Amino acid sequence: MKIIYMNWQSFCSEDMFETIGRMQEAGEDITLVKYPFEKTDKRRDEVFEEKFAQTLREEKADIVFSFNYFPVIAEAVHAVFEECGTHYVSWVYDCPHIVLYSYTLIFPSNIVFLFDSAMYKTFASQGIETVYYLPLAANVRRLDALQITGELWQKYQARISFVGAMYTEKGTFYDRMEKDLAPYAKGYLEGLMRAQMQVNGMNFVEEAITPVIEAFLQKALPVPGNADGVETAAWTYAEYFINRKITQTERAELLSAIGERFPLVLYTHDKSFTAKGVQTRAAIDYYDTMPYVFKCSDINLNIALRSITNGIPLRAFDIMGAGGFLLTSYQPDMEFFFTAGEDYVYYESKEDLLQKIDYYLTHESERKEIAENAREKIAEAHTFDHRLREILDVVSTKK
Repeated sequence: MKIIYMNWQSFCSEDMFETIGRMQEAGEDITLVKYPFEKTDKRRDEVFEEKFAQTLREEKADIVFSFNYFPVIAEAVHAVFEECGTHYVSWVYDCPHIVLYSYTLIFPSNIVFLFDSAMYKTFASQGIETVYYLPLAANVRRLDALQITGELWQKYQARISFVGAMYTEKGTFYDRMEKDLAPYAKGYLEGLMRAQMQVNGMNFVEEAITPVIEAFLQKALPVPGNADGVETAAWTYAEYFINRKITQTERAELLSAIGERFPLVLYTHDKSFTAKGVQTRAAIDYYDTMPYVFKCSDINLNIALRSITNGIPLRAFDIMGAGGFLLTSYQPDMEFFFTAGEDYVYYESKEDLLQKIDYYLTHESERKEIAENAREKIAEAHTFDHRLREILDVVSTKK
């Protein structure tokens, strides 16, 4: 099998290269061609599409693979599908991912894996047969190889850590829109956001954007439609404006509440966030530094982006794969593979979060046992070796 790998600066690429390398060493007939690619939100790029289609004719690859979905790649593969039989395989780890609403998603040459079961159901329920549910993974071999020295422990040890965006880095779309919102619409959205913050495991924001409210939003900050897409303006406002604003508010409030009672280290791009008890540090490298934070923290937080309704974010897999203790917002997909209280712990409210932090900081042996249980389960069934085999099994059914 020949794989053309669309090589952009995505998370997990190095882990996939390592996994494919092991399969090659084991004697599997896999050829990997790395193709330089610039991440793009363009729906069409005729120059790229024509050039890449010609590459596909020359290479005669079985699949083209990318993390996240790109319509321009789908167009090029679709153009040569009947001639070459090449499939475009993508594994989506971002949510929201607006380009999934491109009409190209239904091309028979596509095989698209989605990490959030709610996202998968959205498309599958419409009869789209090119989508599959596939959770993310962790590279336990790589994470196990990173040993903690005394110096590293001194540098990264923390009682509680959170690694993630505060969504204040450049101001959210909501922040830009808010100044021009009519008072009625602003009050409605503030009430909606507060209501959503009380509920985990489901998201009702899009449903609550009525035609009247949408008209107010369009007046304050218009959202143009895409000629090749079926996403609605209400969906775009919900996912890119309101859910991000909810996440911004929620993370700030939860981290501030934690800092009032416990020491917390925050790693983020925006160092302007300040709160009592919170030590804000610069963002860290995914491969070189982040695993040490997970290994050296007593409690690792996952406060999921509100657009991720059911899915297990990559951060959660990396924490568990590194042997770290995970305390997460409630994500329903966790229940498919892990047991709460045995492999991880989730919180349901701010008060619940603070109580569980207090409990697990003072119950070290129980905390460590949970973390080790999770690492073992990741190693047994949720590595990139497991996922790549699942991907290739699906591809084989299409040949």
